[in-house]
Amino acid sequence: MHPWKKKPVIYEINTWVWLFEMGQQMHLPITLANVPDEKWDELAQLNIDAVWFMGVWERSPRGIEISNRNAGNLSDLRRALPDFTFKDNVGSPYCVRRYSVDEHLGGNDGMAVARRQLAKRGIRFILDFVPNHLAHDHPWVEESPDYFISGNEDDLRHDPITFVQINEQIFACGKDPNYPAWQDVLQVNAFHPGLREEVIETVTGIAAQCDGVRCDMAMLMMNDIFARTWENRTGPKPELEFWDELISAVKRSNPDFIFIAEAYWDKEWDLQQQGFDYCYDKRLYDRLEHDTVQSIRLHLQADFGYQAKLIRFIENHDEPRHVVAFQPGQNFAAAVISSTLPGAKLYHEGQFEGRRVKLPVFLRRRPEEPADCILKTFYQRLLLVINHPAFHEGEWQLCECHGWTGNNSFENLLAWRWTDGIDSFLIAVNYSSFTAQGLVRIPGNDLSAENWLLKDEINGATFERDGDEIHKSGLDVELGPWNFLILRLYPV
Repeated sequence: MHPWKKKPVIYEINTWVWLFEMGQQMHLPITLANVPDEKWDELAQLNIDAVWFMGVWERSPRGIEISNRNAGNLSDLRRALPDFTFKDNVGSPYCVRRYSVDEHLGGNDGMAVARRQLAKRGIRFILDFVPNHLAHDHPWVEESPDYFISGNEDDLRHDPITFVQINEQIFACGKDPNYPAWQDVLQVNAFHPGLREEVIETVTGIAAQCDGVRCDMAMLMMNDIFARTWENRTGPKPELEFWDELISAVKRSNPDFIFIAEAYWDKEWDLQQQGFDYCYDKRLYDRLEHDTVQSIRLHLQADFGYQAKLIRFIENHDEPRHVVAFQPGQNFAAAVISSTLPGAKLYHEGQFEGRRVKLPVFLRRRPEEPADCILKTFYQRLLLVINHPAFHEGEWQLCECHGWTGNNSFENLLAWRWTDGIDSFLIAVNYSSFTAQGLVRIPGNDLSAENWLLKDEINGATFERDGDEIHKSGLDVELGPWNFLILRLYPV
């Protein structure tokens, strides 16, 4: 494989659902070992750089038992899948019993076949790593119980949500400090030196099988956050951060291996400094969903080096489907924004077809939903455009937008430019439900002294503009509600 492309396009697949659905369609068992060539070809045709196979690791039978007794969880499963049966609950992929590919999915050998198939098509392979917690029946629970946060009889009596007894020992359940504990998993002790050594060995083993990991709830393992969450139960705080120690150790033998952080609470910069190649840009997602255009513009004024290590998305398995979360039309505009900014891009299987059901990760299958052909065509064109080298190797510039007296609609315009010295693209988006007019000022003077043909790469429309006028006053833009332009500039 060639080195990782800068600002890669990543496609998340719910592995169990994808294989189960394929098997139902073909009337035979399908695992990662025997996916038909045409299915791999279909992925290659998406113009993606990597596939994240979410949920391949061995799931916990004990975790399934616990989830089947949880009324709230069962309600979620039945809401998403009205004809749900207990066979459909295959367990949470984030309740890991063992870092070995689940035999239902083809085992480690099957995953090796899948990786080779993707590599033949120039596609990288990403898997999960869940640092904060493990299943009740993970081998370390019996072999090395001191790797976990422990409790006592008083803890169990006063807080049975957070603490659980297994055999003769009492353990803390995995926890985000802002929510009740997850009762199907046990909390590891991020400060325990033996645990850290075991994790380095585990992730080094994962790195031999794939090209990168998406690290679940990465900020929970930061020293200060972990210490605040568990107070006096952790032992002394280490000098090194968990991620500094882990990432540097793994990259010594796997320098091209990448780490992606699921990150919240504005910890993206800190996690980048601790070694992460990319961090979730949840702040952009939230602003696209319900904040003002001005807040989005401010977000995009951050340092380019920081933005280049963010991963942009408007959908993943934790968020609602974008056709539900965003207004009609707004979802197209949000997709253009998130797809054409610096940083990596993340898409979710079913996003292009307009699926509406947010599927709980416990389920092996999903309800049938009709495909939105207009949306699918739009995404095909969008991913083809951003496959151009300018969006990966080029220079990005945020553009100023101006208006005129009595018309402030320009404030709803967002615009930026990509150029690699050969080709140039201008993106302009009206991120509002009203018509917007304005002038887009393009930085630099390389457009002057020539006429330019501007071609919209999504709908094919073309028009000419005078370069001197663009340089002097800006490009005159009028866009309807949630409309956008992705213009490629050609000298006439």
